[in-house]
Amino acid sequence: MAEGDGARSQAQDQNRNRSQSLEERLSRLEEIVQLLEREEVSLEKSLTLFEEGVRLAEALRRELEESRLRVKQILEGVELPFDWEDLI
Repeated sequence: MAEGDGARSQAQDQNRNRSQSLEERLSRLEEIVQLLEREEVSLEKSLTLFEEGVRLAEALRRELEESRLRVKQILEGVELPFDWEDLI
């Protein structure tokens, strides 16, 4: 794969990820893991899937962290009958 192809593929993945819900992206990540566990996948295809999976996992991690921080900000100063920090 040429260097330009990798950059184009990464940009396509990012655009696709922006239009999909978190659940859809998580489902895609699970699909990638299942594909990588198969022995019949070629090395080249495995590397492509692995690269997509790593980018997807990092994007999901960032989004979940942003959501956790947003919940923390919303609940700061709110008096609740339980410790909300145990929830996040």
